[in-house]
Amino acid sequence: TLSEKSFLIFTKDIKMPDPLIMGFRAQRQDWGEMTKNVVVWGTGNVGRLAIRAVSSHKDLNLSGVIVHNDSKIGTDAGSIAGIDDLGVLATDDIKIAESPEVDALVYTVNADFRPDDSLSEILPVLRAGTNIVSTSFHPLLHPPSTPEPMRSQVLEACAEGNSSIFVSGIDPGWIIDVLPIFLASMVSNITEVRAQEIANYAGYDQPDAVRFLCGFGQPMEYDAPILTDWALMQVWAPMIRVLADGFKVELEEITTEVDKRPLEKDIFVEGMGDFETGTQGALRFEVKGIVDGKPLLVVEHITRIDDDCAPDWPKNNPEGGFHNVILTGDPCLTVSVHGEDLIDPGAASGGNFTAANRIVNAVMPVCEADPGIIHPLDLPNNLGSSQIKR
Repeated sequence: TLSEKSFLIFTKDIKMPDPLIMGFRAQRQDWGEMTKNVVVWGTGNVGRLAIRAVSSHKDLNLSGVIVHNDSKIGTDAGSIAGIDDLGVLATDDIKIAESPEVDALVYTVNADFRPDDSLSEILPVLRAGTNIVSTSFHPLLHPPSTPEPMRSQVLEACAEGNSSIFVSGIDPGWIIDVLPIFLASMVSNITEVRAQEIANYAGYDQPDAVRFLCGFGQPMEYDAPILTDWALMQVWAPMIRVLADGFKVELEEITTEVDKRPLEKDIFVEGMGDFETGTQGALRFEVKGIVDGKPLLVVEHITRIDDDCAPDWPKNNPEGGFHNVILTGDPCLTVSVHGEDLIDPGAASGGNFTAANRIVNAVMPVCEADPGIIHPLDLPNNLGSSQIKR
């Protein structure tokens, strides 16, 4: 081993890489030295975590929090997020997002049940010149395929306000776009890229979504909105298209496949109530991007309300759920992702926090981008550098 003296002699002659040689280092984005003022709109499963992400980001200043629940008005944002007070009180005044002092809005309101209302809330914000990062608008996940009239409405608002919008999350989101594309650089001869979620929604703090959107506890003949071909194409087909862009392949078509299983026993879920034997207890779907006649790009979900349901399907472990990215090739590579949060310990909180971090950490480049809808693959890769705790 080197002695301390010899180590110092050895290291003193080491030179820093020449930026002309190490070109990728010289390409570091310069987002300026100005701190960006940020408003968070929505303080549910993702929004309260976004408050924490903004407060810990060295280049962002939390300047406002918008809530819909009257009981939260006047409450310190830190208290809502489960951390120390931040000196920012929640308000129901949505106009603060349009203030010329605000650079970006983090919009996390659940738009699944109110898509038109949510769209009508963000368009004036974009027109006012405030950039937006959001988890709420699935049609914007893949900008080139955003349907009309939404595409024109958003682009016109962005052009008027010289603003940009970026939409992401976890699934749909970074688990299905940037992670598989990064992992593919370690694999050759790839024949399938699969992004898989295996979860138990008993810990998902959205009872209406669990029962009525996903269909858990409903009769087996109930048409769960999330399992319709329209919904699967609306939410996950954009991610298949993002992957196709990243891998530079041409999609022939996108297909869907759905399966459901009944509960074999009565169960009780805290905060949701009873789920009876014979009602829907598990669902499974695939959204497949067909290339050269074969499913090359696949999104798969296996979701239960009770872990004993559908025992022959892949199991949920660790508790609460996880994601796999599976690349079939040389080698066959599986990377599993599971997040845990010590402050907000719900089963889904770790994953939700990655969704919040993904959009909050994109605020700086989104503010500097050209007006319009931002493609996830157009963002730089070093978005976490401002979250290093010093």
